[in-house]
Amino acid sequence: MATGQITQRLIKGLEAGDEEYFVWDSSLAGFGVRVQKTGAKSYVVKYRAGAGRGAPTRRITLSQVGKITPEEARTLARKTLGAVANGADPAAQRAAEKRASTLAEAAEQFLTEHVEAKRAASSASSYRDLLERLVTPELGKRKADKVTTAEVHRLHSKLAHSPYQANRMLRVLSSLYTFAAKAHIVPLGFNPCRGIEFFPEEGRERYLTSQELAAIGEAIREAETIGLPYSVDESKRTAKHAPKEDNRRTVIGPHAAAAIRLLIFTGARLREILHLRWDEVDFERGLLLLPTSKTGKKTIVLNAPALAILNSLPRVGVYVIAGTSAGADEEKPRSDLKKPWRAISKRAGLDGVRIHDLRHTHASVGVGVGLGLPIIGKLLGHTQVATTQRYAHLDNDPVKKAAEHIGSRLAAAMGDVKPRDNVTKLSKAKRSKNRRG
Repeated sequence: MATGQITQRLIKGLEAGDEEYFVWDSSLAGFGVRVQKTGAKSYVVKYRAGAGRGAPTRRITLSQVGKITPEEARTLARKTLGAVANGADPAAQRAAEKRASTLAEAAEQFLTEHVEAKRAASSASSYRDLLERLVTPELGKRKADKVTTAEVHRLHSKLAHSPYQANRMLRVLSSLYTFAAKAHIVPLGFNPCRGIEFFPEEGRERYLTSQELAAIGEAIREAETIGLPYSVDESKRTAKHAPKEDNRRTVIGPHAAAAIRLLIFTGARLREILHLRWDEVDFERGLLLLPTSKTGKKTIVLNAPALAILNSLPRVGVYVIAGTSAGADEEKPRSDLKKPWRAISKRAGLDGVRIHDLRHTHASVGVGVGLGLPIIGKLLGHTQVATTQRYAHLDNDPVKKAAEHIGSRLAAAMGDVKPRDNVTKLSKAKRSKNRRG
């Protein structure tokens, strides 16, 4: 076994042989240089992983010769051997790091084993989109357990222009790390999302007024009968082939019109209506029996208007809401309502109103007529009480009555207005007594 003081001069004199060989430092046991048959040279450390002569021998490469000096390599070797003396196994640690999952690999495992197995298809699709579009391009190649809070914070800040999307990305990534810890992909408790503050979000709930609902109803009736008018850019060359202005109308089919009405009358989610099958409609009991939804198995109670819509709808295929064309696949549900909803909401003068706002409106009407939040939660299929609490501020009927009652009495006492029939007018004596008090 060749030994010697490892210096620049010694290393320069080492030549390639028929076999790989090592030269060990005479002043630091375990530190040496490996010379490969190709002539490549590298600094190495050799040690025993454990106590006693029976402990296995390990060898790790510190660096290629030329990248660091012999003295720098000797210093690195001392640190490595010092860690071994304290019970560490650097070779095993390196092997574990090589086997460690990247964030992209952890994300795929999270999606397939957790999200797609336990969440609705729409939720799983949303999770995958967020991770593959926003997270993995930025951090996917990093080892999952090496991603730092600073890196996640930078990614979150990069999406500041879209606060809702940035916050949702952070929630999904945090959920990924919770799963990864339970699956032993990262250490238990490790989560680089922890401590990052969410961006403030403006309230996304939009509640349509009675007047706005009337406008939507009128627009739907117009759309399914004579059609909605559309405009043509006369500056384009193709404009000359467009129909005359009086004939520029687009008629929407009965299924699209029915879908929008059902969203209003049931408060269901968009996919729950678009993916609804005829065999899930119980006409006798007035129920929709959904085997899967965002919150799992769900039953929707149908009111009379919703039942009337379903009874009058022609059956085309297995899905209640047929596809977008005559040749549509009867075994596939309609994908969206973007075009008809955009046309109807525009005709109703409600640009910017989301189709999901119909669900919020359904809930707001229920709260407005005095139904309790627990009942509203059951109608909407909420599994968490906190989800229904977003409508709590609408449940102000008793408060409003109390305010009106107090205001009426005060106004009457001041002689500004005539009190209501159910309000007793304060007498002069009582007013004098109150002033003295």
